[in-house]
Amino acid sequence: MSKLVEPHGGNGLNALLAPQTERAEELARARGLTRVPMTSREVSDVLMMAMGAYTPIDGFMSEADWRGSCLDMKLENGVFWPIPITLSCDRELADSIHVEEEVALVDGDSGEILAIMEVTEKYAPDRNLECEHVYRTTDTAHPGVLKVVDQGEINLAGRVTCLSEGEYPEKYPDLYLRPAEARAMFLENGWSRVAAFQTRNPMQRAHEHLVKIAIEVTDGVFIHQVLGKLKPGDIPADVRTRAIQAMIDSYFVPGTVIQAGYPIEMRYAGPREALLHALIRQNFGCSHLIVGRDHAGVGDYYGPFDAHHIFETLWDGALETRPLKIDITFYCNKCFGMATGKTCPHGDEDRIHISGTQQRAMLAEGAPVPREFGRPEVIEILREYYAGLS
Repeated sequence: MSKLVEPHGGNGLNALLAPQTERAEELARARGLTRVPMTSREVSDVLMMAMGAYTPIDGFMSEADWRGSCLDMKLENGVFWPIPITLSCDRELADSIHVEEEVALVDGDSGEILAIMEVTEKYAPDRNLECEHVYRTTDTAHPGVLKVVDQGEINLAGRVTCLSEGEYPEKYPDLYLRPAEARAMFLENGWSRVAAFQTRNPMQRAHEHLVKIAIEVTDGVFIHQVLGKLKPGDIPADVRTRAIQAMIDSYFVPGTVIQAGYPIEMRYAGPREALLHALIRQNFGCSHLIVGRDHAGVGDYYGPFDAHHIFETLWDGALETRPLKIDITFYCNKCFGMATGKTCPHGDEDRIHISGTQQRAMLAEGAPVPREFGRPEVIEILREYYAGLS
């Protein structure tokens, strides 16, 4: 019988979404509470808690958990956690809230009440400490650092009861899978060794090659894409979904991959975020995470294989999900096929590399994209999208 990896923390999934029968009453009660507006990142974190992807945490972090996560990648109770999950507000609002008071957590853009939190602590975090340890830089040109620097002065900690999953279940009915649902699907397929492939982009042939390597050494691959807020210029999730499905339908053996999405907002924390992605995928039941070149990086803040090396710094028992480390991947004209830096002996002049920026420019200008880089079924969908842009 198939046996999947245990959820992180060893005590089962901890989904914080209130039962359907209680949500209307709790929502009515929340309308009378002090409202704490959330940034898009904090909204994403609440939705991740709702589905159980952030098991075993039960809310926004205390100062001890925040500091431990930043410095040692451990919560106060010793459980591994590589990136702090925090809620901030300005000092005036924080001063009006008492410890043990319940507050309503509200989407700062839509005004929707998403959760109730019982405030257990208020503290002023050291933003520089967080940026230096988590992002390895204090440069506000880094989008993750900028989010930390722009957040409110005070962090509120406390247990969270989620009242909504936002728009995602309705907007992506065939894509939005909660950890419990993904686990059930893996078991139904007879999978126990499952590799996750994290993406926020349509898949080109290098991505396809990564996934096919993983299929060779596991039972199947979970193509798991970001549905949360993206960077300017990124392909919207509905377009990306169609493009990925076109590749799956044409170039993968049926029953070897599952495409799904989840509501995370990227922090672009490079190596630390690779660890968080592995932790999340453990909760989804994945035994491995595909870690390629510059996983979850941005700009030149991280080395191309820093996300590979950080897994070697973990202590025994920190994570069950292991990295599937794969070198830079490309098409080689001399090898006449896809290869990696570990399998191809030829020089860069024989390799076809196209950056995301270059591909976007080609598509926007209607220029040809080499078949060695992108599958025609995928390129056609992307061309249609770019043709519709003003």
